[in-house]
Amino acid sequence: MDPDVTDWRREFADQARAERPDVAALCLLLGAVADPSLGRRGIDAAHIELDRLAGLLPFGLTGPRAWAGALGRLLGGQYGFRGTAHDYERLESSLLHEVLRRRRGLPILLSVVWIEVARRAGAPVYGVALPGHFVVGFGPPEDRVLADPFDGGRLLDPDDAEILVAGATGSPLEESMLSPAAPLDIVLRVLNNIRAWAAARPEHSEVALWAVELSLLLPAHPARLRYERAELLVQRGDFMAGAAELDEYADVVEAVEPTMAETVRRRARAARARLN
Repeated sequence: MDPDVTDWRREFADQARAERPDVAALCLLLGAVADPSLGRRGIDAAHIELDRLAGLLPFGLTGPRAWAGALGRLLGGQYGFRGTAHDYERLESSLLHEVLRRRRGLPILLSVVWIEVARRAGAPVYGVALPGHFVVGFGPPEDRVLADPFDGGRLLDPDDAEILVAGATGSPLEESMLSPAAPLDIVLRVLNNIRAWAAARPEHSEVALWAVELSLLLPAHPARLRYERAELLVQRGDFMAGAAELDEYADVVEAVEPTMAETVRRRARAARARLN
C-alpha cells in the first residue's frame, strides 16, 4: 500500500534534511503530494527512466562541451525535451514525473532532467539559476559551458547569457549569477513557480497551500511563507487555524516590524469574526 499524503510530506522533510539532498527524489515526492495517483510505483518508474536515459549517453565523453553536446543530442534532439510559452500555463510543467512523460516543462524542470541524467552518467553538471531563466552548466568556471534545456539544449555563449539576464532584470550579467545552484534552492524555486501558478488561479488555492507547506518543510525558507499559509487557510475557510497562524507570525515579526505585527493581528481578529 502506498503512503498517504502525510507520509509523502514526512519523507520530503527527511530528504530535505539529508546530508546530500537528492533533487530528483524531492521533486518526485513533491509530485506525489500533487498527484496522489503517482504512488511509489510511479516514483520508482521515474527514477528508472532517468537511469535509462543516462545509459544512452555515449561512453568516453570528456570536457564540458562534449557532455553538453551529447545531452543536447539525446534529450533535446532524439527525445524532444524542450519547452514552449504554453508550458507556463500548466501545473504539470512543474512536476518531474509529468515532464518525463510529456517531455515538456518549465526551464527549471527540464534542467532537473538534464542534471539528473548527466549526473548519473558522471558529467561535471550543475544547475545555474539565472534571474528569470534556469539553465545547466558543465565544467569549472574557466572552462564553463552553458546549455538551455528549454530551447532543446542550445549552447549559450556569454552574450546569450547576458541577453537572458538583461531581459529578465534589465541589469548586466554578474559572475555570481553563474554559481552552481544548491539542491534545496532548486526545490524552493520549483515550489515558488507552483505558488505563482496557483496565485493566478484562485480556484486552485489547495495547490498554493500544499506548495507553501512543502516550502516550510525546507530547512531554510522565507519567514513570510508562514503569513502566506495563514492567509490561504483563511481564504479556504479554516478561520481559526488561519487566525492562530497569523497571531504566531505577528509574534515573530513584532520585534523588528511592530506596525506590520499590529496589521497582522487585525487580520487575525477579522478572520475570527467571520465565524460569527
